[in-house]
Formats: sequence, structure tokens, C-alpha cells
Amino acid sequence: MDIQFYPEGFSPKPKEEVVIEQIEIAVYPDRFRVFVHVVVTPFHDRPNLLIVAREKASGLIRAELNIIETMHHDMEFTLHLRTQGHDPAGDYTLSAELFYETRNPPQHRFAIEFTVPAEGEAE
Repeated sequence: MDIQFYPEGFSPKPKEEVVIEQIEIAVYPDRFRVFVHVVVTPFHDRPNLLIVAREKASGLIRAELNIIETMHHDMEFTLHLRTQGHDPAGDYTLSAELFYETRNPPQHRFAIEFTVPAEGEAE
């Protein structure tokens, strides 16, 4: 008799094999919040993540999130863009770093670009 502890194709990997597999982004209708869906390789040892949203033109950090020793390989977050009350419309880059003991260097990096539409524009 075989006992399966994990669904088919879902075997946890050692930390050397863990990477960020996917990031999806959706801008909320208020344009000041961003939904972020992150998927990493299923793991034995819990990784840390650093997620940063920057304005593409200026490089200014507009949102930052630290995830310490996550228990889940499939995660969802809401980032709040800090724009000091100004219109958040524009192009952004969201970068994610996966690491264990140290971030210098991170074990894996992933970056994706997104646009916050101007007020009244449909995305």
C-alpha cells in the first residue's frame, strides 16, 4: 500500500532547489493598492522573501514587504503604494528576492513590470 503525503507533482524540494516560480499582479480599482500572487517551489525549509515596488522612472520605492520564513508556497498579498497623496499612475517594477540565511546575494530574484492606469482609464 502506498501512502501519499502530498498531491501528485507536489514533492517539497531542498532549499538549494527553491526558486520563485511565478508572480501575478493586479491593480485594484482605487489604484493605490496592488494585489500580488507569489508562487515558489514547494519546500522543506522555509524561505524568506523581500518584495519591493519601485517607480520605473525615478527608482523610488513605493511599497515594500518582508516575508519571514513563510509556511506557504502559494501566497497572496496586498501592497499599498505610498505616493504621499499624489496620483499613483505610471509604470512600476516589482522585484522579489528569495533567500535563507542571508540576502547578499539572494538565492533567487524575479522581477515583473506593471502599470497603474491614470484616473478614469480602464486597465
